[in-house]
Amino acid sequence: MKLLVHVLSTLLFMICTCHGSPALAQERPQTAKALPDQQLHLKQAVMCQRVENLTPISSGVVFSVSSGQVCCYTSFDTVPRHTVVYHRWYHRDELSTQTRLRLYPKKWSTYSVIQLRETDKGPWRVEVVDQTGRVFAVLRFSITD
Repeated sequence: MKLLVHVLSTLLFMICTCHGSPALAQERPQTAKALPDQQLHLKQAVMCQRVENLTPISSGVVFSVSSGQVCCYTSFDTVPRHTVVYHRWYHRDELSTQTRLRLYPKKWSTYSVIQLRETDKGPWRVEVVDQTGRVFAVLRFSITD
């Protein structure tokens, strides 16, 4: 009997919530749900030698180890709420490092950097992902002599 009462009260709550009962609507906190057109949107993602004033400099797909570093620059033109993305750096298909980057509304640009060593020569990729694992971009590049 208790189970039946619990099931019926849960069902009644779901029906009232779905149909917007005025009494329940006032009690529910307002959430900042993103509408489909307000989802996080990646505008630009590039690999470059450096970033100056949030502008990627010398973008490319092949970088010399002698340059000392390589950067992954990302720009989001729709950031509906504060969130986090990750730049996952893979060398020869093995995760080398992961950088956690914060994004803030309404537009946000950010980047991550790795310092290059002789052992870093070869194929690389950076995956730009959100907290749920959604992949926004995969950037492939190589480090050479």
